[in-house]
Amino acid sequence: MKILSVVGARPQFVKLAPVATAMRVVGVEHVIVHTGQHYDVSMSDVFFRDLGIPAPDVHLAVGSGSHGRQTGAMLAGMDAVLEEHRPDWVLVYGDTNSTLAGTLSAVKMHIPLAHLEAGLRSFNRRMPEEHNRVLTDHAADLCLAPTEVAMRHLAAEGLTDRSLLVGDVMTDVLFSVRARVADEPVAVPAELDGHDFRVATLHRAENTDDEHRLRAIVESLSGLPVPTLLLAHPRLRARAHDFGIDLGAGSVVVADPLPYPQLVRAILASTGVITDSGGLQKEAFLLRRPCTTVRTETEWVETVELGWNTLVPDPADLGQALATPPPPPTDAAPYGDGAAAGRVVAAMLERAG
Repeated sequence: MKILSVVGARPQFVKLAPVATAMRVVGVEHVIVHTGQHYDVSMSDVFFRDLGIPAPDVHLAVGSGSHGRQTGAMLAGMDAVLEEHRPDWVLVYGDTNSTLAGTLSAVKMHIPLAHLEAGLRSFNRRMPEEHNRVLTDHAADLCLAPTEVAMRHLAAEGLTDRSLLVGDVMTDVLFSVRARVADEPVAVPAELDGHDFRVATLHRAENTDDEHRLRAIVESLSGLPVPTLLLAHPRLRARAHDFGIDLGAGSVVVADPLPYPQLVRAILASTGVITDSGGLQKEAFLLRRPCTTVRTETEWVETVELGWNTLVPDPADLGQALATPPPPPTDAAPYGDGAAAGRVVAAMLERAG
């Protein structure tokens, strides 16, 4: 049995970690293809090292570019990879350009396709990620859903027969890392030592590519009474430079993205999270830190319904949203029990048989 995983971005590396372990446990031959969508060391190599993921078998090294050019470069490289390895399954993760490229390549070559994190919907068709996830679900032979809400979305689109609730593999790896780093020192800039702070990330095009919106977000963060640790990856820094925006204004402290274990430790040490990332919303909830999401919608609706995530469509409202009382305690576990990866591998083995 041979399964080929296609990954290329930070959230996918995190999801890959428990899946790679589960495959090793049952003796599946696992081929890892890194598209190179995130090619910076802090956004790529460090995740493989810190999460104990085997080195990629193939690295396409596509680098950055527009959505069309990046996806096209991945497609050009994937054909030769699939012809060489001829896996029993191609497994794609999440909703990135790497996901779509892996999907199209597998479908064109008639190789069974499984989609991990299937059924998520923002219902915002302006988001490239929404198109990626919908197209992938409808092309997949096996839709591996993380939540009951995702299963309902798949059923509404006529995909019940190929859908399976497995839980969320992000829960698997987060619980494991949380136990490992709980007693470690916090790796944050010296000026935050001993002070309350929030952790922030921004990466979605609707926030970073709109000068007025990005400026409004940074201005709101800079005026907050509690310092904000803004983990800025290279693309955000480049866009801010192009627009003449000082990311480190006021109470904002800018730092490079943290390795995943250090990110988990920083969130645990923080008073909350500000983000537009889908994965970080969920991680904040699982670590029981309140999250403020600078978007009009979220795929992780459970975090909002339980009171642990506040959507802020207008950046000018950030201060008001962050001044609200803490959310009520909850024992809810909508994202599973930390054993999703085993179910993912078992499902592919069963259907291959």
